Amino acid sequence: MALTPRLDLRQTQSLVMTPQLQQAIKLLQFSSLELKDYVETQLEQNPLLEREERAESFDAAGDADRDARAVVGSDQDPPTVDAAVAQDGPAYADSDLDVDFYDNMYDGDSSGDSSWQSDPLGGGRWQARGGDFEDHDANPEDMLSSDISLQAHLASQLAVEIDDPVDRIIGVHLIDMLDEAGYLAGDLSQVAELLGCPVERVEVTLARLQRFDPPGLFARSLAECLALQLEDRDALDPSMQVLLEHLELVGRRDWPALSRQCGVTSDRLAEMLVELRSLNPKPALVFDRSVAQPVTPDIIMRAHPAGGWMIELNSETLPRVLVNSHYYSQVSRSVRNREEKQYVNECLQSANWLVKSLHQRATTILKVATEIVRQQQEFFVSGVHGLRPLVLRDIADAISMHESTVSRVTSNKFMSTPRGIYELKYFFTHAVGGGNGGGTHSAESVRHRIKKMIDAELPDAVLSDDALAEALQQEGIDVARRTVAKYREAMRIPSSVQRRRQKGELR
Repeated sequence: MALTPRLDLRQTQSLVMTPQLQQAIKLLQFSSLELKDYVETQLEQNPLLEREERAESFDAAGDADRDARAVVGSDQDPPTVDAAVAQDGPAYADSDLDVDFYDNMYDGDSSGDSSWQSDPLGGGRWQARGGDFEDHDANPEDMLSSDISLQAHLASQLAVEIDDPVDRIIGVHLIDMLDEAGYLAGDLSQVAELLGCPVERVEVTLARLQRFDPPGLFARSLAECLALQLEDRDALDPSMQVLLEHLELVGRRDWPALSRQCGVTSDRLAEMLVELRSLNPKPALVFDRSVAQPVTPDIIMRAHPAGGWMIELNSETLPRVLVNSHYYSQVSRSVRNREEKQYVNECLQSANWLVKSLHQRATTILKVATEIVRQQQEFFVSGVHGLRPLVLRDIADAISMHESTVSRVTSNKFMSTPRGIYELKYFFTHAVGGGNGGGTHSAESVRHRIKKMIDAELPDAVLSDDALAEALQQEGIDVARRTVAKYREAMRIPSSVQRRRQKGELR
């Protein structure tokens, strides 16, 4: 049979990763900070995009805002997420947005289409209402007390305690060499070489600085830090000095060997260890006034007056952009060649897709969060022991989306609940079998139960991993001893032998 070239007409189907689809997927998995940076970049690059000013009246946006939330577990008939998006929404909130936008998007031509001139959330529907959040620009850092820093505290003592100008200069350099825990990071010979003075004079100045408040600063090791604090308390006797020289035995909890090294009885050793534990191994941290950056939740959940829960997106984390159709019409009339026209059309298409993708991202996040709350209602009512096993497939099947879409939604997204702020990934945990037909339990609830049992154990009745497994089986949780050990180690809880030493030998 001879091979000859020929033309065939074939019809096939394939999923094409269009630039628009890639953009939508990327936006979906962005955190709120990453999304903000991305939108700022697009605003700089695309002349047809503009930021929507939030100067609208709350009264004008109130009706639309009330439709843009989901209610879970209420006796009344709440609007579904799909209905909430469709009501009073923009022109594109209809059939041209498939239920799973990210799995079924195709390569379409939207050039010249100026219908996407709207807020990604439908004309301010998600704006915070005046009675729900405090509408002010107060900076939490401005409300902090004006406590002095460690360097300023030490500099004030240096000015009082040391008169010699050379020693003061040495002291300033030593203060700058402190690390965040208060230890001296660096070699004294380097300071002596830099300032052109003997090392002995630097050591004398260091000894004076080590008497500054708080005790324990300017130490070069943990033993020296603890010794400085004990010396300040007038408690550094010879036996305590020996104890500081054998801190590795304290770490191993080898009390008999430590008692022999110190030459003291077990009762005296217990008193020395209590004294040791009262010391601060990082004395500079009492001056740590750095402001912890709070997590900004993407979803806000609160109790509904009629019962159940109300879930809505946090408007402060949602960027608002518009397509300036008026500017597009002006520019379109003044284009002079094909390249300029192509550039303007590409900018319009990109802007339309960005607005559309932002809207779909908000809709999808709300839909996934609503289903998570619906399936984990027992957790919000009774606590962590009510957390039920949940995997991505359960949410994906319930809202008719792909697992990969749910995975992207739940990454780096946080929800504010009456029990605290949680990442959406927290609510997904695999199942642990229940004994005697007792159903299944989430791994997180089992870990919580193990920790609660260990915290309640008595010094003379420390539970081994086998005993913990038997106690869980009596409660209907079928779990093996090695699983208990794995959960205990993940929570950094010592073994039963170590716990028995902690609770029994030092009573």
